Amino acid sequence: MAVFGVISAAVHVAAGTVLGGLLGGPVGLHVGAGVGLVVGIVFGWSITSARVYGADARGIFLFVVDHTWSLLNTVVGATYLAVHLVFGHSLDRATSQHSCRVNVVEGVSPRYATTLGTVCAGSGPGIQRHEDVHIFQARLLGPLYIPLVLANYVLFTIAPVWLLYHDHTGAPINRFTRYFEIGVYPHVWNEAIAYRIQGTPPR
Repeated sequence: MAVFGVISAAVHVAAGTVLGGLLGGPVGLHVGAGVGLVVGIVFGWSITSARVYGADARGIFLFVVDHTWSLLNTVVGATYLAVHLVFGHSLDRATSQHSCRVNVVEGVSPRYATTLGTVCAGSGPGIQRHEDVHIFQARLLGPLYIPLVLANYVLFTIAPVWLLYHDHTGAPINRFTRYFEIGVYPHVWNEAIAYRIQGTPPR
């Protein structure tokens, strides 16, 4: 529905205007409005083009959640989507249709799918339920989601309590990069929950 795209763009402009005004006064207000307009147009076009939200009760409800309680996550995801499109990546319209999420064919890394807000890049049938868990987590926790995830990453990086219950035999931490990829990443709370639903943590 085109109306979803129009409303979404307007909400992004409003959010950018308010945030810009709070952070930078009159100048910030105009800059925020401009950024919100660009990101909002991109996201609004994407959800309309891919028919992301259906006109049924579920589609309307999740659209409202994504543009109110979970707006911070949606704005972050919309910005992430805009960057993907700048680099020539394409919408997966078939997968996105009536899913209440925006799927992008190409991912950041060929090894991982990445989900920010309602935007999921590089996913596939073998991991989509895992990524959908992250979307649910963001919708449930709203503006608390990203700060809680970031806080857990920082905590587990500097205070690796996960070493107490990590599978050292099956997934040894034997070099610096594995500390983050095999250690910190799969033990952060949002990933630990998602991997219980679908997927195997990196080994």
